[in-house]
Amino acid sequence: MASVLRLSLLFTLLTFMFVACDKSENIRQVPDCISVKIADIMNEAVRNPPAQVWEWKADGKTYYYITSDCCDQFNLLYDESCNEVCAPDGGFTGAGDGNCPDFQGQIIKTKIWEDPRE
Repeated sequence: MASVLRLSLLFTLLTFMFVACDKSENIRQVPDCISVKIADIMNEAVRNPPAQVWEWKADGKTYYYITSDCCDQFNLLYDESCNEVCAPDGGFTGAGDGNCPDFQGQIIKTKIWEDPRE
């Protein structure tokens, strides 16, 4: 009986460890509209290089930068409501669309998601 109890306890602990370490749960809280964009990317073919989502904090606001799926395409910056703000880079020249705000302070950039598929 004691060995069954130990085995049951071990199984429970291992299950908890696997659930707690699930990488899909490591995505930081993002607006629902950004989660939808990530879900849309996951429904597409795998991008090369893999798609990434970055959180930008600048001038007291939060933005989300999403990489494009290929060369010579804009990488887009969205606000918290998923309104397209600008393309900071990418495109034919690599310099974006030239429509980004003139950020006054430091931009703190944190990668919050990368497509795990290969």
